[in-house]
Amino acid sequence: MRRLKRAAILAVSAALAIGILSGCGASHQQSSGLNLSVCLGGGLTTLDPIRATTEEDQTVIEHLYENLMRASADNDGGTTVANGIAKSYNTDKNYDGTVTYTFKLRSAKWSDGTAVTPADFVYAWQRLADPVSASPNAQILSIVAGFDEVQSTGDVAKLQVEAKNDSTLCVTLTGDCPWFLTDVCTAAATMPLRKDVVQTLKAGAIKSNKAASEAGQEATATWSSDPMRLVTNGQYCTSSYQVGNRLVLATNGKYTGTASGPDTVTFRFAETAEEAWQLYDAKEVDFISPLPEEQISKLAEDEDWTPTTELNTGVLLFNTATDPFSDPQIRNALSLAVDRTALSGELNAAARPATGLVPYGVPAAEDEDFRTAGGELIDCNPENYAASCDAARSLLEQSSYDRGEFSAVELLYPAGNADAESAAKAVVAAWNTQLNISVQTREVEQQELDDALSAGTYTLALVELKGYANDAESFLSQWESSSTQNAVRYYNSAYDTLLTVIDSASDSTARLGCLHDAESLLLSDCPLMPLYFPGTAWKLREGLTGVCRDGRGWFSFETVAKTTEG
Repeated sequence: MRRLKRAAILAVSAALAIGILSGCGASHQQSSGLNLSVCLGGGLTTLDPIRATTEEDQTVIEHLYENLMRASADNDGGTTVANGIAKSYNTDKNYDGTVTYTFKLRSAKWSDGTAVTPADFVYAWQRLADPVSASPNAQILSIVAGFDEVQSTGDVAKLQVEAKNDSTLCVTLTGDCPWFLTDVCTAAATMPLRKDVVQTLKAGAIKSNKAASEAGQEATATWSSDPMRLVTNGQYCTSSYQVGNRLVLATNGKYTGTASGPDTVTFRFAETAEEAWQLYDAKEVDFISPLPEEQISKLAEDEDWTPTTELNTGVLLFNTATDPFSDPQIRNALSLAVDRTALSGELNAAARPATGLVPYGVPAAEDEDFRTAGGELIDCNPENYAASCDAARSLLEQSSYDRGEFSAVELLYPAGNADAESAAKAVVAAWNTQLNISVQTREVEQQELDDALSAGTYTLALVELKGYANDAESFLSQWESSSTQNAVRYYNSAYDTLLTVIDSASDSTARLGCLHDAESLLLSDCPLMPLYFPGTAWKLREGLTGVCRDGRGWFSFETVAKTTEG
């Protein structure tokens, strides 16, 4: 049984009833006559944009808020990006190589009738970049000028995002960034927020938590805990919420953009994919994601079926600052000894063996996939596995390898991730069989794993590396020597130079070539070893169309419509 992502249920406290109303009500848009019901997971974790990481959290946020740009389904089943709150923009190349985007905002309202202003974006983006916030999504702003200074000093005013007036927002980037509009300006993490609303709701949450603590209860309230109290600017706002059961979104009566989707979107919650399928089978929901393993396996029986790609790669990280993993020969030997095709066969039927670090589905040039264009940097052909193991043993003989150095090595993997657990056990089994090396595996909670990676207090760790943007750069930039995300402690001056060129390149062909060169160099040094590309599958009921799935995992139902009567 495949368990959906477990989530801490949002606390709803009467202490948050502080007079802020969502403003959900009659909309000016014509009724579509469609009330859509969907099931994405086991429940909400957070509706704070800077903290949302799960598929269900980000999907709900994408419907409650509207960003500068918006993604929607096109006529060919793909995704198109169009203006959201921004009615227009222009770009200027500055003398120092930076690029400034100037956005003109259309007249828009929050759900309480207050005007949306550029200052709402400035506040939200500064809050996201602030190291005190410790947002897992902060890296998406790494291309905004001043981001590194904010990270080192804590002064959010250094982030070059400025409200010029009541309708003009200026954002300066460190250089040309082809994914700024499509990824940064559509992300859940960069949605606008009202500072007064957040502060008022936060004060209510503090009061609620104090009362809970005094009563000997768990204090879990946050400013975004009660969906009914959120003031939002998107096509939908919260109509009703039953904790752990369902969340109903209805059209926002104050929304001024173009809207043509369902009248309501109801989110149902299920603990497992199997339970979600039962809801679909009983016609209680019209859409589910992900499908249970049994259904995915049936799809996989069709040779022409291709799983939905995820912006994610299962990788094993070496702490290169510790022995014996400071030796690249040892790292490469351990990588060669793993049969990735057999390993992926033990995971979800949608998983594929990793032939590089950047997964399939990440675009390169127009209508071209980065992984396909870059070729297979890792040989996953089972017919060549025996030769790879011979090469691995030869590398160990040439290295500074000492069997005793592995005696206390642990491979950490995150709790609750069945694919990561299976992959970790498959890796150590291969090392034991092919190289006579024994390594222990240990399951740890995600926070403990994150702390170990940040502090460097680990030797081996298996993680699912998620790109913060649908671009190869998001998988490569964190391994620069100066990056605070460089958990493997990798240093290569040639690699750093390539990333610097990528960051400032104005020619797309040159940039793409450097991205491929950087990936190839990184994998030849092997401070990490890609193992598998996770995949997924979802289902929309026949007679409906228009679901948009972003490469980062969230869905938009704002353009779903009926294709037939009934």
